[in-house]
Amino acid sequence: MVNFTLWSKEGGTNTMFEEPDSVGGKSQFGDMKCSDPGMAVNAPLTASDDSLLAYSNTSGNCPPLFEANRLSCDASPLTMSPWNQTTPTDKSSWDPFDENGQVSANSLIGSLTREEGHIYSLAARNELLYTGSDSKNIRVWKNLKEFSGFKSNSGLVKAIVISGEKIFTGHQDGKIRVWKISIKNPSLHKRAGTLPTLKDILKSSLKPSNYIEVKRKRALWIKHSDAVSCLSLNEEQGLIYSASWDRTYKVWRISDSKCLESVQAHDDAVNSVIASFGEVVFTGSADGTVKLWKRELLRKGSKHTLAQTIVQQECAVTALTIITSAGPALYCGSSDGLITYRDNVKEFSQGGELKGHKLAVLCLEAAGNLLISGSADKTISIWRRDGNVHTSLSVLTGHQGPVKCLAVEKDLESKKEQRWIVYSGSLDKSVKVWRVSEYPQVTQTQPKHQHQGSYGSESLPHGGSTTSAGLHSRHGTI
Repeated sequence: MVNFTLWSKEGGTNTMFEEPDSVGGKSQFGDMKCSDPGMAVNAPLTASDDSLLAYSNTSGNCPPLFEANRLSCDASPLTMSPWNQTTPTDKSSWDPFDENGQVSANSLIGSLTREEGHIYSLAARNELLYTGSDSKNIRVWKNLKEFSGFKSNSGLVKAIVISGEKIFTGHQDGKIRVWKISIKNPSLHKRAGTLPTLKDILKSSLKPSNYIEVKRKRALWIKHSDAVSCLSLNEEQGLIYSASWDRTYKVWRISDSKCLESVQAHDDAVNSVIASFGEVVFTGSADGTVKLWKRELLRKGSKHTLAQTIVQQECAVTALTIITSAGPALYCGSSDGLITYRDNVKEFSQGGELKGHKLAVLCLEAAGNLLISGSADKTISIWRRDGNVHTSLSVLTGHQGPVKCLAVEKDLESKKEQRWIVYSGSLDKSVKVWRVSEYPQVTQTQPKHQHQGSYGSESLPHGGSTTSAGLHSRHGTI
């Protein structure tokens, strides 16, 4: 069952309408079950619900990840799952209008819900949105409606990146799957292979030197031995990077699907990798460090050398992103709710911290001069960078679970100002779509009415609201 919420530009009273399921009857992806909006979410967890990210076992002094009573970070990700902390009475009020009929430029456009799994990954390009969940399905959305979809045989979908006509998905089972968009029919996606390829696995398995020891077991160096936590593209060099809970990141050549290199990067799970910034690569780990690597391309592969450790802290590093406008700055989200940043003035040695979340930062995205952060506290914070000053523009609320992933596209309808479309995926099984401006203005407008359409009889709440915030920035040498 698909639920969506849409704002109309026309005035008038609220109107409810219903459309038939585009697939008809039973979905090609299996039975879709609706959930009661008031249901308790602290039921026993399954293996696929086990954790949002890998958290460090060495960060015992770290503040709490999800619990309000500040438990140690030594606890298991299973017991720290936000689904054990969420109460069934949590409600949201979706009313961006004040008593004078004013609405902020940072506002909710719509909400997408498929009652089949928690949302773990998002990717957006050319007005298409790809969503990955623990249902193993990858959904494709267009104009707030389901456009297409394809199903993986196994593995929770933890990461999605798009390169030309190819879609790369990283999974809990340690595999990277490759999909190709049909030229004749863009709604069709065909499986194009897996990284590493079966041919390379068979070839490598013949040489004993290709085996390494991972968790006291022998494994091929070209294969991840634990969940793929994230993917990053370097389209200029035609490379894709995969980071994993097996403490490594691997480098793949897109043209022939070859694994060029495997780097033992950290002492704990690698939660984030950025490979799109020039000749350097950044990795963030549950061991509390952020490292900068220099890339050197060789005739038959690549070589990455550790240049420096930029951040070293007690709490797990959970997300990374870079704002490249007006001089690059690296942002690091942590399990204690803080966001630290480093300016590239002296090799990323100077910076500060941003305080905007009560619980772990789970995802970061950059758009123009904006920094967007999603958290286990169910909120999304919007920051604008002006040199060394960071202004908190607004806090977006409405999700009923932790915000696990973000994706951003330019707002093509905006002609006068720099605006962005922000997609937020949550463990409440929904994706919300927001319009965000770098310089938001509160404009007088006629009160709009809300259309709610649903494929089914029950739906999750679709609320969302925006709260303006003041200046929350601290900078200096750390």
